[in-house]
Formats: sequence, structure tokens, C-alpha cells
Amino acid sequence: MAHPQVLRDMALFVEVAKRKSFSQAAAALDVPISSLSRRITQFETAIGLRLLDRTTRKLVLTPHGEAYYAQAIRLVEEAQRTFDELIAQAKGPSGLLKIAAPPDPWVMHHLSTVAAEYSQRFAQVRVHLDLWPHLVDLAQEGYDLALAVGVPRETSLITRKVAELENGLFAAPAYLDRAGRPDDPSDLARHQAVVVGAPAASNAWPLQSGDRTASVSVGATVSSNSQTMARRFAASGRGIALLRVIDVEQDVAEERLERVLPDWCGAPSPVCIVTTSRLLPAKTRSFIAFASRHFAEQLAPRGITLDDAELAALYDLQEA
Repeated sequence: MAHPQVLRDMALFVEVAKRKSFSQAAAALDVPISSLSRRITQFETAIGLRLLDRTTRKLVLTPHGEAYYAQAIRLVEEAQRTFDELIAQAKGPSGLLKIAAPPDPWVMHHLSTVAAEYSQRFAQVRVHLDLWPHLVDLAQEGYDLALAVGVPRETSLITRKVAELENGLFAAPAYLDRAGRPDDPSDLARHQAVVVGAPAASNAWPLQSGDRTASVSVGATVSSNSQTMARRFAASGRGIALLRVIDVEQDVAEERLERVLPDWCGAPSPVCIVTTSRLLPAKTRSFIAFASRHFAEQLAPRGITLDDAELAALYDLQEA
């Protein structure tokens, strides 16, 4: 049988290694930094191997530390999940649930609704939402999950697609009156373009209409990494932009923007819920199940319906 202190030290080491910071781990664990550092040092002494290399600027895992962390984190997460399950059986999901999300208007509208309804149903869970223009380091910043538009590049993250958003071409009516309305994707090459993404000499817009596909090269008049800013550029008459349809509904209704080539769409944008592990506490699993169903139902009429297998996977999530 493992000595209780070994299990406690393993959990302390995992927290430090996950955050790569004694100060952040100490704050998360609510213990003094000096006590945490001393325990890790004693743990290394008992093992007879150095697990962490400490400098004044950063903390990194040694090769032994990397190997130990890969095994220890699974054990610690499984122990935490088992504990949370016992708590959930007694009083349901509980604790602080930290969520990161992009500051897109549709995200704020739908996620605020989800969070409000969820907190009413699960009164023991305190929900905290942070809005970031980019995907943050979930483990280091202490987030339980994130909502992301697009699949994250970090392959170690666990992503669950819960919806897809349609992308279309839009421009200000005044710009189209002046420059003409395209009749075919090939006409876009002679138009000014507002591009979402990094500045580049040329940009390709892959488009689809039923079984037909086209890839159009456009030159950016202006560009931005923000959909909101690109939408404003387009509404001010700077050119045609490829934007998420859900983001411009109000602009279209109030005639600030007009859909261009309405039969053609850009590649859909996946909406994903992101976590760092498949072993999740009850509060996180219950929120994912709750939010997934909401997004799948509410976004489908204005986005792209997931196929039967994807919907089945969402509805198979068990709420704690």
C-alpha cells in the first residue's frame, strides 16, 4: 500500500509541473510557496532523482520529471474524478467552473444564456467566464474548459465539435452599387477584399455551392485577425469580406451589409469545446453535456447541422 505522503507529494508535483510555476501552483493549492518548494525537494530526495530544474526565470521538467509527470497526472486526475463523483452523488456537481471564450457577439449571447441556465440548474457550481481573443493555456491559467471557433492547433488538447457555423460573402450595399455585384466567384478577383487573418500578398478563398467548388485569389485592401473588425471594415465600404453568417445577421437586417453570391459559402467554422484531459470532474462534464445540447440545437438553424453520428455523440454525454 502506498504511503499517504507519497500520494500527496505526487499531487503537489503534478500541480507544479502542470503550471510550470511554484507561485501559481501554491496559489491554486492555497499553500505557502516555501512549504510547496520544500515538499517537492524532499520528494526528489526520497526518490533520488531530480524532477525539476529551477532557475530564476523559469522552471522546466527534467527527462525523469517528464516521464514521471506523464504517469502521475493520469493517476491524480483519476483520483480527483473519483472524489468528484462521490461528491456529485451526495450533492451534485459543485465548485468553481472557469471557462475561457472568444469575445465574439454570438458567443457572448449564447454562452451567457447557457451559463445562466446552467447555474440555475446546478446551484452548487459557480460559473466564471473570461473572454480572450485567443485560446489561452488552459492548464497554466487554471481553466476547466474553453469554447473555440476552429480546431486548436495544439494536438494535446481534447476537442469536442458541438456545431458548425456557415461563412458567406458580404459587402456594404454602397460599395456594391459603386463596384458592381459579382455574378460568379471569378468576378471576386477584380474586387477589393477585407480579409480575416494575417496580412499576406495574396489570399485564397475556398468556396462551395452544392457540388461545385472554387478557390479565388483576392488581394486584401485591409485585413484583421478579428471577425468583428473585418465586419466593420466591410460595413464601411472597404470591400467584400468572408464572414460568419451568424455575426452579420443584424447588419443584413438593417441593410448595412448585403450578401454577395448567396449560393456560395466558405468552409464552415467548427465550434469546439476544449479541455486538457478526458478525465473530467462532474462540474465540467455536466456543463459540456448541457452546453453541447444547447449549441447543437440553437446554432443549427443559422449554421450547419451536424450529421447523425456527431449529434449522437453529443447526446450520449451523461450529465452528472
